[in-house]
Amino acid sequence: MRSRSILAIATALFAFVAVGCSGSTPVARKADPKVSQCAARQRSHEVYLGVYVKGFPPSTAPIAQFADAVGVQPDMITFYPKFGQKFDASAACAIVKEGALPVLQWDPKNVSLASIAAGKRDRYLRTFASEVELFGDRIVLSFGHEMNGDWYSWGYRHTPASVFVAAWRHIVNVFRAVGVSNVTWLWTVNVINESRAGRIPSPARWWPGRGYVNWVGIDGYYYKPSWLFVSLFGPTITAVSALTKDPILIAETGASPAAVQPAKIADIFAGIRSYSLLGFVWFDAMGATRDWQITTPAAMAAFRKGAESYLAPAP
Repeated sequence: MRSRSILAIATALFAFVAVGCSGSTPVARKADPKVSQCAARQRSHEVYLGVYVKGFPPSTAPIAQFADAVGVQPDMITFYPKFGQKFDASAACAIVKEGALPVLQWDPKNVSLASIAAGKRDRYLRTFASEVELFGDRIVLSFGHEMNGDWYSWGYRHTPASVFVAAWRHIVNVFRAVGVSNVTWLWTVNVINESRAGRIPSPARWWPGRGYVNWVGIDGYYYKPSWLFVSLFGPTITAVSALTKDPILIAETGASPAAVQPAKIADIFAGIRSYSLLGFVWFDAMGATRDWQITTPAAMAAFRKGAESYLAPAP
């Protein structure tokens, strides 16, 4: 009888082991965030150099192509899951195996933020949070990015800022209730632009509060040759620095060839150093109206040169 009991216990323990990076859904075992489920090569960083590439997920080939072009392996990789989709542990694992940090820009497309704030999406949130916890490795999670712009349903002129704040806080509280400890919360805003007709205001009214954010992300792109880091990002850095002392990441940026791409790449590296920011994520893809990809020899050389000094150890 005793041997049968031992066998039953051993069988039960085996059933609780999570699958990890096999692509199957982890089950039943509470992951220890100190132990990688993906043979992680994540490193501690003082600065980050990240990228978004079209085609990932599922393929990691575009990441390798970008790394070959610019001469540096990205240590932060962004992708854009929709709210309502399950946590893509396979994609996150692929990033971790590249030695990089996954950044999920989790967007509530066709979802009412009021319903999230009211708890009507809690079943989904608890499932997603549990999957993230079981994943075990660190991820960066941003919800409803660029909310101070007017081009998304969750943003300015479409959803009240107070509703966005309530939804953000509710999501974080659900994750905490589940026991998730491997998420860095990234609050991502668009650069302020008060000069255009469809103005992009200060993000202050969308601020969820100090206890609900770990990092601040700022999105901004170079459209014209005359634009510089200090004028493009400076006012927004000042605005968010009045709200929090949290580290700041340029979470999306790029420069079109018309903006003189090599010069803007150099300007980004210089700006990150000047403001002592966490780093930046280059959006290496076609946008709605412009191509932000680094394809010319001059742009590749500028990125290589910038990265060499940017990632060099401090003397």
